[in-house]
Amino acid sequence: MRVQTRHTPGFGVARVLLDPGEAVRAAPETLLASRFGVTETPASRGVRASKSTMSVYTAPADGGWIDFAPLRPGDVYPLELGGGTGWSVHRDAVLVRPSSVRRDANWAPLQQLFGADSGFLEHYSGTGPLVLATPGPVDAFELAQGELVTVRPDYLLAYPDTVQCRLRALDPGGSQSVRTGEGLAVDFAGPGTVLVQARNRRLSGS
Repeated sequence: MRVQTRHTPGFGVARVLLDPGEAVRAAPETLLASRFGVTETPASRGVRASKSTMSVYTAPADGGWIDFAPLRPGDVYPLELGGGTGWSVHRDAVLVRPSSVRRDANWAPLQQLFGADSGFLEHYSGTGPLVLATPGPVDAFELAQGELVTVRPDYLLAYPDTVQCRLRALDPGGSQSVRTGEGLAVDFAGPGTVLVQARNRRLSGS
């Protein structure tokens, strides 16, 4: 799978180029167009699209392409996974996932971070480009060994397993939510790259 992007960063579209028989997962409402012959295994009828009900799109015997567009304005960003290091990604950011990348539903470090609740991050591993949708341009903090940075959850996009992180309350007496990140901050320690988005996800409506 290869990815070409256009109309970035304001109204990004991701063109996914598939080898013969290769498949990807995406929400049906994000499909803009595809080469004739691409087949869809749809999500269950009457069920709102989610990570578990995304449709599967498969290329024909001679390959194909599919254009995907986020539901709201913003950038599209192919995050290349190399197989050795997994990434934690904002729960609402994934636009297209290749069959070679898996979502690790019970990844222990995130369970330790959020406790028994479902948090604002998900973990992915495998190989290939995981296409992310963001409400603004993508920026990166390149952290050296032991270098520290604090990021608000509404701006956090993704970070690799090499980065250490902790979650803390901005105001211990105020309201907090690990589901949305409200009232929280994330502290990171390098080495590694922390990806952020240049617009607030909640204020952008995504």
